[in-house]
Amino acid sequence: MNQKLLKLENLLRFHTIYRQLHSLCQRRALRQWSHGFSSAYPVWTAQLYAWPWPTEMLTGAALSQYRFLVTKKEERPQKSQLSSTKSKKVVEVWIGMTVEELARAMEKNTDYIYEALLNTAIDIDSLEADSHLDEVWIKEVIMKAGMKLKWSKLKQDKVKKNKDAVRRPQADPALLTPRSPIVTIMGHVDHGKTTLLDKLRKTQVAAMEVGGITQHIGAFLVSLPSGEKITFLDTPGHAAFSAMRARGAQVTDIVILVVAADDGVMKQTVESIQHAKDAQVPIVLAINKCDKAEADPERVKKELLAYDVVCEDYGGDVQAVPVSALTGNNLMALAEATIALAEILELKADPNGPVEGTVIESFTDKGRGPVTTAIIQRGTLRKGCVLVAGNCWAKVRLMFDENGKTIHEAHPSTPVGITGWRDLPSAGEEILEVESEPRAREVVDWRKYEQEQEKGKEDVKIIEEKRKEHQEAYQKAREKYSNVQWKKRSLLQYLEIKEQTSLKRKEEMERDSNVLPVIIKGDVDGSVEAILNIIDTYDASHECELELVHFGVGDISANDVNLAETFNGVIYGFNVNVGKIIQESAAKKGVKMKLHKIIYRLVEDLQEELSSRLPCAVEEHPVGEASILATFSITEGKKKVPVAGCRVQKGQLEKQKKFKLTRDGHVIWKGSLTSLKHHKDDISIVKTGMDCGLSLDEENMEFKVGDRIVCYEEKQIQAKTSWDPGF
Repeated sequence: MNQKLLKLENLLRFHTIYRQLHSLCQRRALRQWSHGFSSAYPVWTAQLYAWPWPTEMLTGAALSQYRFLVTKKEERPQKSQLSSTKSKKVVEVWIGMTVEELARAMEKNTDYIYEALLNTAIDIDSLEADSHLDEVWIKEVIMKAGMKLKWSKLKQDKVKKNKDAVRRPQADPALLTPRSPIVTIMGHVDHGKTTLLDKLRKTQVAAMEVGGITQHIGAFLVSLPSGEKITFLDTPGHAAFSAMRARGAQVTDIVILVVAADDGVMKQTVESIQHAKDAQVPIVLAINKCDKAEADPERVKKELLAYDVVCEDYGGDVQAVPVSALTGNNLMALAEATIALAEILELKADPNGPVEGTVIESFTDKGRGPVTTAIIQRGTLRKGCVLVAGNCWAKVRLMFDENGKTIHEAHPSTPVGITGWRDLPSAGEEILEVESEPRAREVVDWRKYEQEQEKGKEDVKIIEEKRKEHQEAYQKAREKYSNVQWKKRSLLQYLEIKEQTSLKRKEEMERDSNVLPVIIKGDVDGSVEAILNIIDTYDASHECELELVHFGVGDISANDVNLAETFNGVIYGFNVNVGKIIQESAAKKGVKMKLHKIIYRLVEDLQEELSSRLPCAVEEHPVGEASILATFSITEGKKKVPVAGCRVQKGQLEKQKKFKLTRDGHVIWKGSLTSLKHHKDDISIVKTGMDCGLSLDEENMEFKVGDRIVCYEEKQIQAKTSWDPGF
């Protein structure tokens, strides 16, 4: 187009030059004629002189207008050409990206992704915004959108520097000072552990316990008349709390194993021995209830030999002290044996430097907020110290002993209550002192980050497993319909989807009626953990599914009631209170609240609730029994009906009840009678010793002499769950 324009311009210029030359030639001729005809042609001469100027002006205007039109026409095809050759949008994708990430990369909304995946093998109903997509489905969406994809490597975060707080190195032995032993009382339930502590510290702890069972770990410092001090961890003696006993053994120096002289070694006794051995802690044997007439301490020592607990009397190194916790007999000897063993162990600790310890229990106090009971193992705890335990941190605001008395310092082996926690740490968490509050936040953030990373790795594994399962199912489905015509394939797929939908609805209905959602609230973290450990042993999901909706520490709140109403669940409270307003709200909403002070009572209640969700079982109760003495048949119309001649051996036969026919101890028929006669009379009841004839509702059934007819009735009884929590 530009070349045409140049040619036209040159042509017009040539034409203009030609006219100018022609004009000059005319002027010369006019000059020669002007001498003779100047006065005759004045107007014609003026017009000749003026003619070339308007021609050039018109030519320039025409040329400029032509340029404008040509340029405008040239721009239009260029725009259309650009739009036609416009490249497709490139979307940067990566393996494992979520629905939301793909939508953001494509500059679309998530609904567009769902629509693009319709009529594919993927289950649209299971997709969420954060669901990870396989490579196949990412390509499918990009292709349907008419875009190009570009695979990119996952953006790897910079490796964060480990900012966790850790225990400091061992101190110089020359700087260590002697400390009190930390002693754990272990043994079987009701063998007198709490009564033993009661006598040692001269408090009424045993009297306050309900049902003679300690409900959670307590830490106490006991001062002996000799001036020695012993820190006791009173662990629960029930089999359900084995995990908490294990934690107690891990922070202890010596284990006092309490065994009742009249009962001997029991199941929880063996578990306690195992926990002590796992923690490599020496044992002192306290044979309790020696004041009873049936007590046999020697039998206890012999039984313990089977578990590698060899007393000194049998050449071992375990001290055995016969005591009576009830009367207080020989308790000082037990304390002296403990102190003697502590001296042999040479227990020492570093009272200087940052504090290290362990959370024994944690709970929420209405006036003080989150509170922990802890054992200090290194350093000296003072008010204002900044502590970290798990994902929680605290600036110590107040410290108090087991009696609630405020203290200003806590040295190694000292049990102490601590307030000032921002959140409630779990029992068993390690306590470490850090320099400042910013450092504490940094440590907590790092630990949360580590947990998220671990969770992310687990999620990736689960996603990979699900992806493999989905691909296998998809391949099987394709192979199933590979040799089927498309019409038949569509019909079969439709019928299969219809069947799956009906089965899914049926399963959902059964699940809703066969699920027990529960909410657990406890007084302290240790109690809640013990209950959760029991729930973890639940193995009867095939009968009734046990669903843990929520658990926590503290009194039952309105939020708990709302959750129970939403999930149609039951609230179980242990050693917690319920306000009057909460009770009225629960009653109005029809929410069950069950409060207990003994954990095994709570578990029994839970078993009963689970059993109530099961369908009733049917039991057969025999009413009477008869033996067949003869067989014959009668004619009714054109049919021959077999009849059995019987004699009632015990009970009575009632026609309205159900019957079964047994042969050689095996049941070969169950049903009802069509007729029951005594001689020729129809009767409804035949008593013991009477003869009768009877026929069954099964026409093809053949009787044999010696068969037995049993009359029975069915009764529905409440089924019991098969779950055994272990006690």
